[in-house]
Amino acid sequence: MTQIGPFDLEKKTAVVAVILEKPLETSKKAAEKGADILEIRLDLLGIRDLERAAEIIREIKSEVGLPVIATNRSRAEGGKWEGTEEDRTGLLIGLLTYSLSLKDGPDAVDIELSASREERDKVIKAAKDHGKTVIVSSHDFSKTPSPQEMKAILTEMFLAGADIAKLAVMPQSMEDVLNLLRITLDLRKEGKSVCTISMGKPGKHTRVVAPLYGSVLTYGSVESGAAAAPGQLPVDEVKKIMEMLK
Repeated sequence: MTQIGPFDLEKKTAVVAVILEKPLETSKKAAEKGADILEIRLDLLGIRDLERAAEIIREIKSEVGLPVIATNRSRAEGGKWEGTEEDRTGLLIGLLTYSLSLKDGPDAVDIELSASREERDKVIKAAKDHGKTVIVSSHDFSKTPSPQEMKAILTEMFLAGADIAKLAVMPQSMEDVLNLLRITLDLRKEGKSVCTISMGKPGKHTRVVAPLYGSVLTYGSVESGAAAAPGQLPVDEVKKIMEMLK
């Protein structure tokens, strides 16, 4: 069974709101719009201090009550972190350990497959040691790899220790989109928890369609026009369309 906090991903796909500004205020808006989980983008929020990051997550969990994913995205994968790789991953590790006694730290952590193996393994170990869910992710903003390559990437994520393997790619054709959906379906049949996203205009519909094929997470913006990735839809629109497709 795969969960993020109390949210059971085996029963229902979670709509994740990406928080990239005014964290507490935006998190409250996300909850009002129907978000199931919040992704706190430390890199986009410009947060580098551990105590500040921990306090923000504590406030959000206390006042909003939704599970939290902590993400500190590298520039290589579309993020805006400025600093060393050790400091980037160290902030995630610190959040996982610093908040242990308070029981109000992140419920899950997202770490890129492309991160240095040593640093990636440290983050994954810290999450596992503290009972937190591990999302291992990969983002390709230029293309969609072949079906064989995508399957290999997702498999490598699970071998690295992922509870959820997240793959976001940029389609060059509708065939690329179909290939990603087929892989999603195949892996869910194998009992794997995956999150797949086809970005940009050609893949925009996968934000609401991929869950039908087994994607356990779908990401949305809190405000229209404030997307953190190409093709991302507002949370309330995602929820509405997903309900229609049930």
